[in-house]
Amino acid sequence: MTISVFDLFSVGIGPSSSHTVGPMRAAGMFVDELVRRDVVDRVTEVGVELFGSLAATGAGHRTMPAILLGLEGCRPETIETDEMDGRLTTIRAEGKVRLAGRIAIALTESDMRLQPGRRLPQHPNAMTLTAFSAGGEVLYRETYFSVGGGFVVTETEPTPTDPADAPATASFHSAVELLALTGRHGLSVSQVMMRQECLSRSEADVRERLLHIRDVMVACQENGMSRDGYLPGNLQVRRRAKDWFVRLKAEDPQRDPAFAEDWVNLVALAVNEENASGGRIVTAPTNGAAGIIPAVLHYALHYTAEGQADPDDSTVRFLLTAGAIGSLYKERASISGAEVGCQGEVGSAASMAAGGLAEILGGTPQQVENAAEIAMEHSLGLTCDPIGGLVQIPCIERNAISAGKAINAARMALRGDGTHRVSLDQVIETMRATGMDMSAKYKETSTGGLAVAVNVVEC
Repeated sequence: MTISVFDLFSVGIGPSSSHTVGPMRAAGMFVDELVRRDVVDRVTEVGVELFGSLAATGAGHRTMPAILLGLEGCRPETIETDEMDGRLTTIRAEGKVRLAGRIAIALTESDMRLQPGRRLPQHPNAMTLTAFSAGGEVLYRETYFSVGGGFVVTETEPTPTDPADAPATASFHSAVELLALTGRHGLSVSQVMMRQECLSRSEADVRERLLHIRDVMVACQENGMSRDGYLPGNLQVRRRAKDWFVRLKAEDPQRDPAFAEDWVNLVALAVNEENASGGRIVTAPTNGAAGIIPAVLHYALHYTAEGQADPDDSTVRFLLTAGAIGSLYKERASISGAEVGCQGEVGSAASMAAGGLAEILGGTPQQVENAAEIAMEHSLGLTCDPIGGLVQIPCIERNAISAGKAINAARMALRGDGTHRVSLDQVIETMRATGMDMSAKYKETSTGGLAVAVNVVEC
């Protein structure tokens, strides 16, 4: 089905959408079901098993603390960093979590069972939660799959379908269908996506929520530009955004277009440093790739005539267009680094951003599709090999490089007429197939690539 833009862009916490946000949501879903079944007061023990990539890089991604917080009823959309740190300090001191915020049970990170060598067939990011009674009875057990971008599914969850009353013209499942809709109704890509969103909410609400997403992105980059010191973990990566911002503001007080690339790099850097430190960010479409779309949107609003003339409308159109493209990746391939490598995260984000910028620059739907295709075509094969299991190296700089790639892809597409040999659908299928062929050691397991070339113990 066509994925909502608000599923692709959601407010959460760092450092990983699939390894932090998803597990916290899964634990919250587990607790909600215990409450719904009216058995939460009988629970005396909770078993936690992590499989595959969740187990292999969970320590660096703060997966285990996220699960503890989810079991207490915390949600990634609302919990603040200070609150998160305070609650974790209490949990570790007491050796207990308060299930659903009220039932104290003994559980810490060290009690969780990690099985990095066991990959469940449905998805490499898997976790099983089991609630036991005092007599050892299994009150409830569920296996959750964190499939990228904060999305969580279960073994028993039915395949989602489009609303029964959705008009045939509202939904699309391929770039070919998307372009057919734009041609049939004389609409832009963003207008088609707006129609889809308006199946469940008013246009005014869609606009308001998208502008809120933009505001959270801006707040995130401003936070990143105001903080120095070192990122968490034993890599001792120094935060650079604050120093860059001070220097760049002095060198470019009038926002000369000659410095546009420097500002794009800075925004991407600032967002991803915030993500790496566990700060509040917008998943876009994942945390590991969260800096690309804000950086390219920054370019659209500050360095294009359309963006400068009407920043709010340009923001809405940019994010709707990016969301339409992201929906295709989510439905037809994957946005999970653990499933298809970094091409599914950074590559998808660059493709989404390139399409969004192409529309703001006045591109036709065909040029928007071409821009998205170019950005992914030159992201194929990107591995996910974070050093020490941390979303720091090469993730932070990779966002900045890929934001520049997205801008270049949009500008290349606008030099043409939208006609090109490789379609977006073909490149999405190629990305999916490449990811399936890619060795597991290059898919967020920290067992290949830079993760082993630089010998650092995961922290």
